[in-house]
Amino acid sequence: MKIAVFLAPGFEEIEALTVVDYLRRAEQNVTTVSVPEDGSSVTDIVVKGSHAIPVVADILLKDYIALLDGKEPDAVYFPGGMPGAKNLSDNQFLFQLITKMARKGKLVAAVCASPAVVLAPTGILAEKKWTCYPGMEKELDTWCGSAVKARELMENSNHIKNVPFVLDSNILTGRGPGTAEQFAMKFVELTAGEETARRIHDGSCQR
Repeated sequence: MKIAVFLAPGFEEIEALTVVDYLRRAEQNVTTVSVPEDGSSVTDIVVKGSHAIPVVADILLKDYIALLDGKEPDAVYFPGGMPGAKNLSDNQFLFQLITKMARKGKLVAAVCASPAVVLAPTGILAEKKWTCYPGMEKELDTWCGSAVKARELMENSNHIKNVPFVLDSNILTGRGPGTAEQFAMKFVELTAGEETARRIHDGSCQR
């Protein structure tokens, strides 16, 4: 499967790289995409995470958009971390991509801050069960623009606490860096199958 992982300045390194690592072990076609900082059109192929760890992305966002040529990948993933999640949420192309992917039933995944900050404003969590970093669900008024917009965009959604991840239809959300491995393995199962997930689980000495 073709999977895009979007990295913006301030992303959470554990959440991003754990998922990329396990998906590549599963022989999935993963592309890491460098997204510009909010308000900037300048993108660097080296993206610095929230703990100042620089990561070299595979491609710049503008070049990835040209490569897609109006199509979508099979799955997309948005790691958390701040201000990384906010930088992702402010990108109009990503907003449109998320809504298209969700509408077509393609896999949309986000973890930590990103379910609340990136996914909630698009409206795709309405009628869905989901999870995020503890406390971020209480700030939806901010991420969605207002209390009225938050109620509208999150209508009949159900936030689940104290779980590593939640899968509802084609939306996979996760709680935080400490649950990244479990979240990543669910991602592997969804994209590469249970047999591959079991092989990777055993081969990497997971709990």
